[in-house]
Amino acid sequence: MTDLEGLDLRALDRHLRENGVPRTGALQAELVSGGRSNLTFLVSDDASKWVLRRPPLHGLTPSAHDMAREYRVVAALADTAVPVARAVTMRNDDSVLGAPFQMVDYVPGRVVRHTDELEALGDRQTIEACVDALIAVLADLHAVDPAAVGLDDFGRPAGYLERQVRRWGSQWELVKQADDPCDDDVRALHAKLAETVPSHSRSAIVHGDYRIDNTILDAEDATKVAAVLDWEMSTLGDPLSDAALMCVYRHPTFHLVHADAAWASDLIPDPDALAEKYSRAAGEDLHDWDFYMALAYFKLAIIGAGIAYRSRMGGVTDESDKVGESIAPLIAEGLSALK
Repeated sequence: MTDLEGLDLRALDRHLRENGVPRTGALQAELVSGGRSNLTFLVSDDASKWVLRRPPLHGLTPSAHDMAREYRVVAALADTAVPVARAVTMRNDDSVLGAPFQMVDYVPGRVVRHTDELEALGDRQTIEACVDALIAVLADLHAVDPAAVGLDDFGRPAGYLERQVRRWGSQWELVKQADDPCDDDVRALHAKLAETVPSHSRSAIVHGDYRIDNTILDAEDATKVAAVLDWEMSTLGDPLSDAALMCVYRHPTFHLVHADAAWASDLIPDPDALAEKYSRAAGEDLHDWDFYMALAYFKLAIIGAGIAYRSRMGGVTDESDKVGESIAPLIAEGLSALK
């Protein structure tokens, strides 16, 4: 066994054996991804493969990296129409690996992050069918009865939209630059959002960061979703906020941050078309849609401001300059949506 930074394989092996997880041969592991988000390792023995996720090694923010929360929702959705990896084990303390972690079965397939990977799926008709499948899965998630899968206490749906507006507004105050040129527009959008929160909204399990690169597509058929990944932002909330963020990720402004992001490609239907597809798949009228889109633009802008802030504080953010450039256009789009 060869340890990787952040993954003590001997300690993990003891934990798996003590908790009855079938084992054959020595454990091996490789780092799949790491950085600002959770570290992801591919762990295997002679018979099985698993995916293990743990918080990053530095700059931990526990509320954004709650292993128990992510594991719980994946385990709860196991027997629903939402495809997820099988939950294997988790620890929400540092007793095994020095940090919380969760492990699920490895799901073979394709993760599409970049435009060239999207183009490799096939022609436009295939990509359109893939998008339809992705949106159908999101609609299936929003149709799951939280109480029926033991998630009725997974969040606080009452007042969800008001809290979102407050949360991202207060976050801006923490990450903005002194004399930030975007400050007036950010405050204006925040005020408009606070004034126009819909009086009624539906509650559902929301993913919180849904787009193609947070899923695994079937290895043989790109029009089938094998598993939905990255549930760390999931909660009980308004499903239209989930759908709107998916649509905003498609907006050309996102190219300022990730020029080759698959979901921002022109091969993906535009935000209006995505919204219409979701409305049909979910059988839901997109009431107050301008508010939801404006909130999604606001959220993405503040997330970008947070990345730029961490860069100024000395963090490793290769794309921080581009992220900073995206803040003003995103806020402008949010203001335009509410006019």
